[in-house]
Amino acid sequence: MPTGLIALVILLVLLALLTLRVVEQYQKGVLFRLGKVIAIREPGLTFIIPIIDSLRRVSLRIVTMPVQSQGIITKDNVSVDISAVAYYRIVDAKTSVLSVEDVAAAISQIAQTTLRKVVGQHSLDEILSETEKINKVIPKILEPFTKEWGVEITLVELKDIQLPEAMKRAMARQAEAERDKRAKIIAAEGELLAVNSLSQAAQVMQEHPVALQLRTLQTLAEIAVDKNSTVVFPAPLMTTIQEIGTFLSSEMARRQEASSGDGAD
Repeated sequence: MPTGLIALVILLVLLALLTLRVVEQYQKGVLFRLGKVIAIREPGLTFIIPIIDSLRRVSLRIVTMPVQSQGIITKDNVSVDISAVAYYRIVDAKTSVLSVEDVAAAISQIAQTTLRKVVGQHSLDEILSETEKINKVIPKILEPFTKEWGVEITLVELKDIQLPEAMKRAMARQAEAERDKRAKIIAAEGELLAVNSLSQAAQVMQEHPVALQLRTLQTLAEIAVDKNSTVVFPAPLMTTIQEIGTFLSSEMARRQEASSGDGAD
């Protein structure tokens, strides 16, 4: 191959390396010419003028950024360590390049400050029970600042809440006392229902003495289920049994007479 042709090929390769740039599908390119933004390049192959132009690629994907754990004093003067995680993405490539030098560092610092401010306005009970509400408040507070940077905060979530050991023990005792209280209330309600049922049963037996005697016989029959059991009927009870038999016989005779009377009519 002639030397001149080889030199030409090498020159073309060098020219391509200097003038061709690739912008990925998830990126946008900010094109500078002599230090001034002149265009926004879409994904694909783009050309630049060597030395005069420079291309800054900006990713538009969602970034997951941990917010470092920090000690925060709650509204009720309890010291807690809270860490969080923030999700953000760049929505305006040009603004993000021109407005802030390091987007990730800026988001991290303002997220920590806002987290401390928001958590400090709530008591410990509110922080533990209203985590979802706090998660929604933080992005709204960050929005005016991040919008000027071309950044959108999509989500901020409290990740871990560390309580002092003394507070953990106090909460454990409180939870145990609450469980004991519920158990005592349930037992008291059960006793109340039992008392009401017994009261109703006593009232029925008082109105119908025979029912009491029948219940006594039923209890004796249950005791005698075991073949080894021997049941001794006291004399008064035997008299009661005879009275019950007489009562049942008279009832049957009365019903037969009533039936016969109806047939004669």
